[in-house]
Order: sequence, then structure tokens, then C-alpha cells
Amino acid sequence: MKKLIAIVLSLMTVFALVACAQPAAAPAAAAPAAGDASQTYAIITKSAGNPYNEREASGFEEAIKAAGYTAIIKHPAEITAEAQITLINELVAQGVSGIAVAANDKDALETALKAAMTAGIKVVSLDSSVNPASRMTHINQAGVQQVAQALADAVLDLTKGEGDWAILSATSTASNQNAWIEAQKEIMKGDKYSKLNLVEVAYGDDEYQKSVDQTQALLQNYPNLKVICAPTTVGIAAASKVITDAGLQGKVIVTGLGLPSEMAEFMGSGDVACPYMFLWNPIDVGRVAAYALVEMVNGSLTGELGQSFTAANGTTYTVTEAGDGGTEIIIGPPFAFTADNIAEWKTVY
Repeated sequence: MKKLIAIVLSLMTVFALVACAQPAAAPAAAAPAAGDASQTYAIITKSAGNPYNEREASGFEEAIKAAGYTAIIKHPAEITAEAQITLINELVAQGVSGIAVAANDKDALETALKAAMTAGIKVVSLDSSVNPASRMTHINQAGVQQVAQALADAVLDLTKGEGDWAILSATSTASNQNAWIEAQKEIMKGDKYSKLNLVEVAYGDDEYQKSVDQTQALLQNYPNLKVICAPTTVGIAAASKVITDAGLQGKVIVTGLGLPSEMAEFMGSGDVACPYMFLWNPIDVGRVAAYALVEMVNGSLTGELGQSFTAANGTTYTVTEAGDGGTEIIIGPPFAFTADNIAEWKTVY
């Protein structure tokens, strides 16, 4: 027995010496650590050629590069969920660190985005949200009620409180557009809006020519139309061009959400297509999406209600409750662009 024990101890010593002599095994793959330049973050916009989305993407890229990481910008060739799903799957296969997506369809991206999160990729939506199951949080330009109230009051003001008005939206499945429109309708059930008549909600699919066609159809179908409210940067520019070319400035008025650089020619003093409109800085929307994803990878942000973090720009952002049952980070209220400030802002974005 003593001889057996001695043999065992001797073998254990040999094994230990052999193990020490071998090179250490490669560590298992792990999530990128803070400061790891190999981190890659991607943004998927709604479509190619959308100026608003392009500016969102520029803010995203700027913030990611400033943090020392790699940014990927993906513009779908078509304004469809299928085109975005293809890009999501490509990014999952590539093993990116985080994905921000402006959804063309709230629910259709769920399977692809769930697969991304299962693979350890952090996911947020921005601009147009995906459903709560498909994201960790949503980056919202402004609160739904804030946007809806601004648009409702603009319609009230520009119609002088009564008459026909219409909405020219983006796609019928765009979650942000639908949320604003439904909230606006609810607000306008109030007594002071009772003499206003919403004749139609038209959809230009965020395509310029289709938005032009839809505007022309509204003018033809509703000869007493007073206001077109377009909560889409593509739609408001297209509607304003149609009104201007037709010489209807002051007769049919356009308002909504627009880019100053695209709308300056339609604004100013006197009779113009668009006396005033609203928006926020889309560059900031992209930046905050980038800040959130980096914090999710390198910090403790998970998108849970009540969490907060201080971004590289020095601003503290808080995760709040979203109207769809998920969470969101709200950047701020919409800003009014008027004849008095449009010259200043048209050179900014």
C-alpha cells in the first residue's frame, strides 16, 4: 500500500511539472472590454437617400469613433422590414458589439433582433421603435405627447380653429408616426378642436415622389383643404414644393416635422407654404443611440426603468417608461423653426 501511494504521488508530481511546462491555454472568447478598439457598432436606417436618417447616422458614427471604436452604417436599399432583417442577420454573423435600428416595421424585426441579443449583441431602436421584446431600450427624439401637442396646436392655429385638414405620414407601419398621429387625434377630441375636420391620413412611404403624388391627390380630393400636417421630413418638403409650385401659398398651409436645410426655401415672411414647423436635431438622436450602446457594452446599462448614465457629451440620460410597455430614453421636446430663426438653422442640418 505504501508503495502504491508513493507511485501515485510520484505521478502527480510529474503531471504537475508537465502542466507547468506547457503554454497556457487560450482564454475563452469574451465580450469586448472598455477601451477595446475592436468593438464595432452598427446603425441600420430606414432607407438609403433619406436625409434625416443620413444625419442620424452621421451623429452615430461621430460618437462611436470619438469613443475609439468602429462604426458601420447600413442603409437598406428598400423601405421594408425584409431589407432590414437581411442587414441584421449579416451584422449578427459578423459579431458586432451593438446594433441601433430605425424600424420600418415595429414587429417584423423581432426574430432577427432577438437572435442578435441572444448572441450577446446589445440592441436599441431609435427614431422609429421596434416592440419591447426586440430591444433593450428605445432612443426617442421627444415624448409622444410633446410632439402630438405641438402638432395639434399648430393645426388649430393655422386653420384659425376650423375647417378641413389632412395628415401626410411616412409608412403605415412606422411606429413613431403612428404614435404621434394617434396621440394627436386623441388630443384633438378636446372642445377647442371641435370645428376641425381631419379628412384623411395619407402615406407617402418616406419617398419624395410618392409624397408629391399624395399631396396632389389631397388637393384634388379636398378643395376646401386648409392645412397639411406632415410629421415626416420627406413628406413636409414634398408637400411644401407642391403648394409652392401650384401658387397656393397662404391658401393651403403646411406644417409638421422638417429639416431646416430642406425647408428654408418654403419659409419666411408673408404668404409661404410653411409658416413654421418643428423638429429636433437628428444628429443628436444618432449620438445618444451610440452613447447608450457603448454604455451597455462597457458599463452597467441594461435599459431597465430608472437607470441613468452620463454620456461623453456631459449630459445625463435616464431610462423612462415608454407608451408601448417597454422603456425609452427621451432626448428633449420638439423645437419650433420659424421665419425668425430658419436662416440660422438651415446651415446646421
